Amino acid sequence: MRGVATVNEDDELARAWHELMGRYQRVTCTLDRELHSAHGISASDFEVLQQLYAATPDRSLRMHDLGQNVHLTQSALSRLIARLEGDGLVERRMCTDDRRSVWTAITAAGIQRYLAARPTQRAILREQAVGCLGAFGSATASVGGS
Repeated sequence: MRGVATVNEDDELARAWHELMGRYQRVTCTLDRELHSAHGISASDFEVLQQLYAATPDRSLRMHDLGQNVHLTQSALSRLIARLEGDGLVERRMCTDDRRSVWTAITAAGIQRYLAARPTQRAILREQAVGCLGAFGSATASVGGS
């Protein structure tokens, strides 16, 4: 057992959790609004493109791994990937080693859209997430968010 917290400590923990969730929701709403307005993608779309862009060696991931990384249900991820595929930003292909697995890769158009949207996403994080990201927030604030 971890030790017994007092009622006041538990109340403070619950208050801090509520504040963190509120800040997360506000940042996510701003990301959705600004990314959609400027780049035609949602915050979830951006997260998928970011994960695929960062994937090595060929900028692709198994759908299962992608779902784990972007914290979406399998159903929500499938719908999102279908939409991104329809927009030409990603492509799906069967795994040659395991026919049950599907790989998703970012396309050249997806890379272009991701790179165009990245400064918008980073600016919003600098403006709104400083203070709720712990050491990352204070490091970003002290170096101007580069």
